[in-house]
Order: sequence, then structure tokens, then C-alpha cells
Amino acid sequence: MLALFKASLAAGLLIQSAQAVIRFGCSQLVTERFDPLVTPGQVAPHVHQIIGGNAFNLTMNPSDDYSELATCTTCRFKEDKSNYWTAVLYFKHDNGTYIRVRQKPNHLVGDPEGGFTVYYIAGYPPFQPVTAFPKGFRMITGNPMIRTKSERDLDSVESYAITFRCWDEDQLASPWVGSNQHAPGVGKYDSVGLPDRFCPGGIRSSIFFPSCWDGKNLDVPDHHSHMAWPLGRVDERLGIIFHEGTCPESHPVHVPTILYEIAWDTGFLKDVWPKDGRQPLVMSMGDPTGFGQHGDYVFGWEGDSLQRAMDNCKDAFGAPETCQDVLTVLTDEEMNSCRKATEIDEKVEGEYISALPGCNPIQNGPEPATMVPNCDAVSTTIAKAAPTQIPV
Repeated sequence: MLALFKASLAAGLLIQSAQAVIRFGCSQLVTERFDPLVTPGQVAPHVHQIIGGNAFNLTMNPSDDYSELATCTTCRFKEDKSNYWTAVLYFKHDNGTYIRVRQKPNHLVGDPEGGFTVYYIAGYPPFQPVTAFPKGFRMITGNPMIRTKSERDLDSVESYAITFRCWDEDQLASPWVGSNQHAPGVGKYDSVGLPDRFCPGGIRSSIFFPSCWDGKNLDVPDHHSHMAWPLGRVDERLGIIFHEGTCPESHPVHVPTILYEIAWDTGFLKDVWPKDGRQPLVMSMGDPTGFGQHGDYVFGWEGDSLQRAMDNCKDAFGAPETCQDVLTVLTDEEMNSCRKATEIDEKVEGEYISALPGCNPIQNGPEPATMVPNCDAVSTTIAKAAPTQIPV
């Protein structure tokens, strides 16, 4: 299995001989309208899918140590109680109802239920040292309100940060054919917005975070200006993983590059996909373009475990098995058994629903999306939390 993993990752991500990387799958913790970074203490405007430690909550105080508060994690390494979350993808039926598009396991990450894949990448040039995030660190990448490609600086590293790849059927079965031989965020295989056609093998969304920290602020009001993208341009043949730049003077501390990969299982929509060519997918914030895709991160690794992993896990392919002398590798069963009950009394997945949860009418742009005033959606939590439902 390890040999197969290495062969596929060498072909699919072009990481061989480039840098140390930790790559691991995480199952779903909970799916609900919580966002403790943007709307702490309040029900969030749109639905997120959350993975990681079960200490995730409506309010997450930066002074708390979530590696100690969490009793389990949905991620592959026991020491990682961090939380990672993104928007949810929905399909709009011709009759006007919506259903959440389920996630499937990414290539060669085991059998997590839902969730997505996380990478910690040391960076380029090969195996350069990086500084692990400190306790209390958090950040956001992307902007849920944008609806047009022109909002991005196409000459910057950031322009490659959030992309989508349409998988054909053969790529569903084989991780080293077709577009999987190319790194994320480059060339003809990736788009900044949602694909404009049916993808029988699924859609992979890649979300990169900036890797240059100011070395001072664990967080800032906008949750991103304490971070910066590396200088220099990206080789469009190789992608953001191989960025040629260094950190700017304003943000001199090189931290690991975090990457999320979400594999959406769109194959089950074949029989209900619109015959007129209309693009029926929409993200949970009412975004049919995909330009507003975003990711949130709250650090929660135990002690110095992340620094030890980045210093010692030198396998360029990121297989968890090669890091088991440094970190504790959990089984699929252990990951999948970690769950957090939802605390909002509303249906968000598992069946067709009449509207996107929250007040999220579809806003096509090109102007930025706006919040709906006087929203009458559920805005309180319930006294008795309900079990999390895995989408069907």
C-alpha cells in the first residue's frame, strides 16, 4: 500500500524530491452553521463542514488549549486536535430544492466518512526548515463574498490558491491517470470557479493557505492580514506547491503551507443533472460561481508535535505510515467514531431541502454578495444537541 501511495503521489502531485509533506485524511466531525472565527458566539450565516478535534464550538477562545480540551479527533494523527472547515456544496434540482453533495475519500487516505484531506507542506526549495504554528494561532483563506474572477491578482501566488478540478470516471478508480498526473491549481485541468460541466468522477477542490507569518499576531480582526503569500510567481506547469518566492520582510516567518483537498462525489447526480447545460451546483453561501470558496483553520496540535513532525517526517510523499515514529497514527474506525452533535435545529444534509440553510439566496455577481437584512433563519442553539447526520 505504501509503495502504491508513493507511486501515485509522485505522478499526481509532482512532489517527489521537492519538500517534506504530511498528508492525511480526516472524517466529518459535524456539519452546521458555526464559524467561531467570523461570528464567535453567534450562529453563522451559512453552513460549514468541520473536521478535527471535538472541542470545536460556537466560541473558541484563543487562550484555550484545544489539544487538551478535545477528547478525540477525526484526523489521522492523534496529536492533531486542530479544526479545519470549509463551505458546503449543494446541488439545486430543477424543482428548486437543494441537496448537499456528499464527500468521498480522496485517493489513498483510507476510508474516512465524509471530511477531506489535509496537507502540511514544508515548502520549496527542498526540505527547508519551517516554524510550526504556536498555540492560539488561527487564520482564514479566501473570501465568501466574491463572485468574480477579476477580484484576484492573476500574477500573484494567491491566484493559484483556490481551484477546482473536474474528474472523469477513469480518475475515480485510478489516482495516477489523466489530470491526477498534474499538481493542483495549474493548466487546463483546474478552474478558479466551479466546473461548467458534469463531472462523473467527482470534483476536487484545492484550498491553499498563505505560508508567511508576521511572527507577532496569533490572529487579527480580518483573520488573514497577519499572514502573507510568498513573493515571486508560480510556474503554471507546476503549481503553487513549487512557488519560487520567499517570505516578504513584513511577514518573515516561514510556516508550513496548509492545503485542503475536498473530493465531492458528484457522480450520483448523473440522472438529475440538467439537460440544458445549466450549472446546478451552489456553495452554501449562495455562491454558484465557486469564486467565494474559503477555508478556516484553528491550530490544535499537542505540545511540539507539529514541529517534531515537520523536522523529522522527511518523506516527500506524506504517507502517515512514514511518520509513525513521531506521531500516533489512528485507524479509520477511531477517526470515524469521533463525532460532535449538531447544536442547531435545522436540516442541512441527507435529503432535499427547500432553501439553503441560513438566508443565502443565490447571488451570481459579478458584484460582491451582500448579507440578507432581517434574516429569519434559525439563530439559536438547542438545549439538547442532535446526532450528526452523514449525508446520503
